[in-house]
Amino acid sequence: MALTPRLDLRQSQSLVMTPQLQQAIKLLQYNNVELAAFVETELEKNPMLERDEGQADPARGESNEQAQAHDSSERPDGFDGDTADLLKPDGMADGENAPLDADYGNQYESDIVGGTIGGASSDTLGGAHWSGVRGGGSGFDDIDGNLEATLSENISLRDHLMEQMQMDIDDPAHRLIAVHLIDQLDESGWLSGDLENIAEMLGCTTEDVERVRITLQGLDPVGVFARDLKECLALQLAEQNRLDPAMQTLLDNLEMLAAHDAKGLMKKCGVDEEDLRDMVAEIRSLNPKPALAFATEVVEPVVPDILMRRGEEGGWAIELNPETLPKVLVNETYYARISKDVRKKPETEYLNDQFQSANWLVKSLHQRATTIIKVAGEIVRQQSGFFDRGVAHLRPLVLRDIAEAIEMHESTVSRVTTNKYIHTPRGLYELKFFFTSAISGTVGDSTHSAESVRHRIRTLIDAELPGAILSDDQIVDMLKEEGIDIARRTVAKYREAMKIPSSVQRRRQKQHAI
Repeated sequence: MALTPRLDLRQSQSLVMTPQLQQAIKLLQYNNVELAAFVETELEKNPMLERDEGQADPARGESNEQAQAHDSSERPDGFDGDTADLLKPDGMADGENAPLDADYGNQYESDIVGGTIGGASSDTLGGAHWSGVRGGGSGFDDIDGNLEATLSENISLRDHLMEQMQMDIDDPAHRLIAVHLIDQLDESGWLSGDLENIAEMLGCTTEDVERVRITLQGLDPVGVFARDLKECLALQLAEQNRLDPAMQTLLDNLEMLAAHDAKGLMKKCGVDEEDLRDMVAEIRSLNPKPALAFATEVVEPVVPDILMRRGEEGGWAIELNPETLPKVLVNETYYARISKDVRKKPETEYLNDQFQSANWLVKSLHQRATTIIKVAGEIVRQQSGFFDRGVAHLRPLVLRDIAEAIEMHESTVSRVTTNKYIHTPRGLYELKFFFTSAISGTVGDSTHSAESVRHRIRTLIDAELPGAILSDDQIVDMLKEEGIDIARRTVAKYREAMKIPSSVQRRRQKQHAI
């Protein structure tokens, strides 16, 4: 075989991940908070983008109608439509050019206006409704200040303790030790540091550190600076003058209390059953983590991406939450004005790149919205039994089922359902909640959702009587009578995942109510 140079012509297909396609895929998997941050960044760096506030330009003295007419009079060359046309379904790329699902060549109808879910039309992204989502919404623009400005100032645990310490401790050296001990408290108010290490660090004796610690234990809230749970509870009982020998014995045997060993505790404490019940009730009234009362972390509620309601003609209707959708438009007026005065090639290229990037972002945001509503609509359709009758009717569902129904790839469905929430009449759920594994039935090819089986196990356990505690084997037999084929180890796994104790522990709890 001769070794000579030659030219070959080959034809092949390959997937090229352009920056625009990568951006579109990222947009699809962003939650509403990440999406808002991304759009805000784009607004700052791209002069061709503007917020769609739905207002006229006050500098021109125009009304809204005049502003729209002015915008239409200044169009860039080669563009005859309006920016709103880019958001219409027929203005979107489809097939292999679709930005979000293009890597798999899937095709699906973008126009979901007039689609039905369980027999009812879904109010989604069509016509004036999408226009209101894109540019309307009440928002919070008329509220002055920010979230932090509306919160009351709460004193921290450290400041609360420091203020008391300065009044109770006069010795400067002891104050230094006290400050260090305060800084060693964990989130529960317990002392986490080793006293010997603290003494070595501060150059004092362990007795001095212990003496200061005992003084600090008299501060409010009662129970701080304890080394463990027993000491924390003992401090609170001593404050109430209830730390008698019987109660101290009970604190010394907390493991027996956790095991609900009532007979053993009555024998050790030397009390009868009624006294033991009163002692346990007192312990339950105490606060094992006294520092949590000073926690000031602001809890941010989950904002749903999709809203669901009962349709007027039956079935369910869904729509995107307008508060989570970004309100951006391409600033065509600015582009037309600037493009007239640009002469240099680098400036022209920059202007065109920013204009194309802005157009791509608007189309990608719309494609993201249509994909989310399409996936959510199919989930609602396939899980209609859950919404109508409860968790017992949740059917097994995997990503492949939704992907095949809407002719998309599983990875696209996975991105859509990650960190996206839907508000339903039954509560707020992440879209991932509706995907559960299947458990075989005892009749034919029937299957049951793992979530519905867990719910059934909890229902059976909650209904059991103190004299008839169900073992895992008995639960298996009862489920098989209901047509659910499940192994005992699976029942045990589900029970442990729901933090339900074993039958032996439940029997102790229900027979000895302590």
